[in-house]
Parts: sequence; structure tokens; C-alpha cells
Amino acid sequence: MPAEPTPTGAHAASTATGAGAPPQRLAQAALRDVPWEVGVAKPEPAIVVDGVVRTFGGLTAVSVDHLEIQRGGITGLIGPNGAGKTTLFNLLTGFDQPDGGTWSFDGRPLGKLSPHQVARLGVVRTFQLTKALSRLTVLQNMLLGAQGQKGESFFRALVPGIWRSQEKANTDKAMELLRRFKLDAKKDDFAGTLSGGQRKLLEMARALMSDPKVVMLDEPMAGVNPALTQSLLGHVKDLREQGMTVVFVEHDMDVVRDISDWVVVMAAGKVIAEGPPESISQNRAVVDAYLGAHHDAPLTVEEEDRVLAEAEASIADDERTDDVGRPGRGEKKRTDR
Repeated sequence: MPAEPTPTGAHAASTATGAGAPPQRLAQAALRDVPWEVGVAKPEPAIVVDGVVRTFGGLTAVSVDHLEIQRGGITGLIGPNGAGKTTLFNLLTGFDQPDGGTWSFDGRPLGKLSPHQVARLGVVRTFQLTKALSRLTVLQNMLLGAQGQKGESFFRALVPGIWRSQEKANTDKAMELLRRFKLDAKKDDFAGTLSGGQRKLLEMARALMSDPKVVMLDEPMAGVNPALTQSLLGHVKDLREQGMTVVFVEHDMDVVRDISDWVVVMAAGKVIAEGPPESISQNRAVVDAYLGAHHDAPLTVEEEDRVLAEAEASIADDERTDDVGRPGRGEKKRTDR
């Protein structure tokens, strides 16, 4: 179902188009004239999805005809529970395989790649339930995120001179990221001792160890206390400032409006709306998907009379069925005699 058309100049007042504009303004400028329509083409898409379908038995979890993710911006993916958001994340990052369809990153098909191959191309993700390795330290968790480590080869590992300098560089990079995420004081603590919010920070920091081009965050704010939520919001915005493309799943609409350049809405596995954050609350299909049709409209007198008449007719039908299909007590007694 297409969203409502874009009003002329909807973003004009809030967009800077100069060569020195920050990435946030550049992303908004690129999307300024894009219609608010499902499946609309983006000026410079990083990820393109075509006809992706995933079913589980008789249930269609994902059915996306066409979707493009704008490069260099923050795209929010929202929808009610069971809309297919996490399943779509799993498909795009190689953790699941669809029944049909294709998707690509920078023009390269990703459909037959495993998760680690997708990550090596520059598309990394975090999980709603964090995947920190509890019995490794925070620093060791970070080092696992580094790509192309020479010491992972059995024979090279026997020659420290081959990998020692790289190991030091990776450690320095990990410590820099931990300081940025204010986890450097926890570097020697086991990851299992961190709070839920700190594990979210650790997972995001670890994802950056591979220098990704696209970061996909599955409910990064879920279960995080308000103080750490603000910290996480700042880090997500900072990813865009570094030129990365961000896609994130979130239910808090205040968060979505705060950091998103573009919002994609899913319901029952389909994309039902696209547009900038301010367009979503105006879209009737989105409101109905979250709250149900006519959730905020009182019934008219005529509608109330119709509903009442239908209820009375249904009760009368039930009573007639009881009279015809089941004898009364008196008839039952006469039959027994």
C-alpha cells in the first residue's frame, strides 16, 4: 500500500546542500525529493532488495517486493511485533535463507553468502539479544571482531614475528573504541559481568572493529536504561558522521524521529510505507497497522445502531439454533418416559 505523496518542499527548510555540509544534512538532502512511496528508488542505494519471500510453514514472515536503503543515511525499520523486521535482518546478513528473491550490496549479490562472508564485504549487524562471549574479557571480545588476522592460521601462529605487530595494532584499535564507548575501564572484566546496556555498547564497538560500510542494529535500545540510551543514540549518530550506512530496528518512535533520515514500515511481512520520520505519523496505513483501524474515531449514531442490530441478530440466530437443534427440558423428560 503506497504512502501518501510528498508535500512540496517538505525538507527544504531543514536541509543543507553545500559541499561542506555534515553527513546528516547530506543524507537529508539526498532524500529530500524522494516520493513517500513503497519501493521508491533512492539516489544512491547501498542495499537493494527484490522479491524476497520467507515462509515458515503456512506463515509468510517476509514478502518484500522492492526496497532500497540509501547510502550514508540512517534508516529506521519499524513495525508491530511479528512484522518480519528481524527476519529481514537475518536474510540480508546471511543468517537465514529465503524461499525466493535477490538482494545485493554495492551491486554484489549476497544471496548465497554466509554471515562471515557478508561481514567481510562490509555489512555487519548486532542482535536484539546480545552475543557477547561471557567468559572472555571485554578486550578479547573486541579482538574477535578484527578482520584478516594472520595469527588465525595454524602455521603462522607458530611464528610470532608474523602476527605480533598486527596484534598490537588491533589491540590499540580496540582500546580506542572502548574509550569511545566508555568501556575502557572494563577491558579486563568478563563480558558476562557487564550490564545489559554495557553489552549493547560492547557489541556495537566490536562491530566497528571490522571497519564496516553498513551497520545493522536490531533494537539497540531495548532493555537499556535511560542514561545509556542517550549514549547509544549519540553513537548511532556518530556512525553516520563517519560515513557509514545505518539500518536499525526500533519501537520507540521518539528515538526513530530523533535519529532517522528515512523510515521503512513493515506489517505482516510487507513494507507498507516509506518516508521521512515526519511523514510516518501522518500515514493512515501505519496508524492502522499499529493500533487498528478507527482506533481513535468514535462511532457515529448510525454505526452504533448497525453494530447493535448485528449483535441482536446474532443472538437471535443462536437462540433459534438452540430451539431447533436441542429439545427443552420438558421434551427431554417426556422422551425418557
